[in-house]
Parts: sequence; C-alpha cells; structure tokens
Amino acid sequence: MRTIHFLLLLVLPALLSAQDARPVTCRFLSFGGPDDPPAVIAASEKGTEISCPLSSTRISPALVCFAKNNTIAFLSSADKKPVATATIPANVKAALLVFIQAPKSAEAASSSDWRILVIEDSAKNFPDGGAYIANFYNKDIRFVIGEHKGMLHAGGSHGYAKPEERDSFNMAPVVFEFQQGEKWHIANESALRFLSGMRYLIFAYVDPVSGRPRINTYQDFAPAVQVGAGAP
Repeated sequence: MRTIHFLLLLVLPALLSAQDARPVTCRFLSFGGPDDPPAVIAASEKGTEISCPLSSTRISPALVCFAKNNTIAFLSSADKKPVATATIPANVKAALLVFIQAPKSAEAASSSDWRILVIEDSAKNFPDGGAYIANFYNKDIRFVIGEHKGMLHAGGSHGYAKPEERDSFNMAPVVFEFQQGEKWHIANESALRFLSGMRYLIFAYVDPVSGRPRINTYQDFAPAVQVGAGAP
C-alpha cells in the first residue's frame, strides 16, 4: 500500500503539470532587428520540443504551443538559453506573437534583447479584411484607414474593421502621421486593397539606421491551423 502511495506522489506533479498546460494556436513574426532572431523552441504538453519559425518578412503558419500558468517560454534551439516569454491571457485561444528586438539602453545600442507582443488572433480584435496597428514610435501617431480615423500613444495597438468606403478596385486610402515636437508630419500616404480573407498588420516605428519614422505593412491571410511538432 505504501508503494502505491509513493508512486502516486511521483506521478501527481506530472499530471497536474499536464493539466495546467493549455493549447494556444500561435503564429510568429520578428521585428526590429537587423537580422532574424535565432531559431527558438517551446515545450509541448508532453515535454518535447516545438520548433517555432521566426521571420522578419512574413507571418508564419499557425501551430499549437502550450501555455503553462498563462505563459509560454521560448528558448534558443542552439544552446537552450531563454530568449523571451509570452504572457497569454486566459481567454486567448489563438495569438500572433511578434518577437521585438529593442536596444537595452542608449549607451549600449548594439546590445539588444527580445520581448514579445501578444496579439489576440480573433475576428473581434484582428478583423477579417481589416487592419491591426501597433505603435512602436516613442510619441503619438494618428492615421486614416478608409473611413476610420484613429490615434495611438506610444506602445498602443488596435484593430480596425474592413473599410466600407472602398473604390471599385476595393482600394481605400491609408495615411499615417507622426508627432514630432508640436507638429504632425506625414510619414506614409498610400492606398491598400481590402478584401475578405486578407488582413494587414501595420507597425509604426523609427528606422534604427536613418532615425526617421517609418511604416511597415505585412499582408496576412486567414490562418490555417497546423499542429506543431511534439503536439498531440
């Protein structure tokens, strides 16, 4: 009888650990660094490695990772050292994880680390045919997306529905302005095609080389969920 109790004590922590881990459909993108970050891995529900593709030019296909206590820890696949940790709100079942490289300090601009922007990948937060905007600029930005007019403080983000005001080619105006001192300056003025089944991820930031404010636009299609290596 004591042997059975002892075995239960050994197995119970593993069972509780498996119960704490919940599946989260994840897609990945890297941003802000001169190069792609090192290849990263996450642990599956059974403890095996899930390879997570990171690219600075395109959003990855969807795969399943596992959040324990609402966090997913990512390690370098080369040396297994910590790279960054994503905090996934309890109600989020699908997320776009943006690995952002930023200098640690002005004195050590060449030394950088990674943090993760977690974007809930839902129809309400990131609408089909619409756009999701994040402000990595250090001051306010304002913008026009079709009939939508918005403003975001530094570090802010928001999703916008597909513009209703589009021309016969489904094009709508897109204008971004950056605050510089007491004035506003146009950084981008163009038109984008807004269609169902396609979305835009738009980042406002400062180019690390020129020091000028810029806009990065990523075209995103409706994700097809894939199961990551090591996941059930």
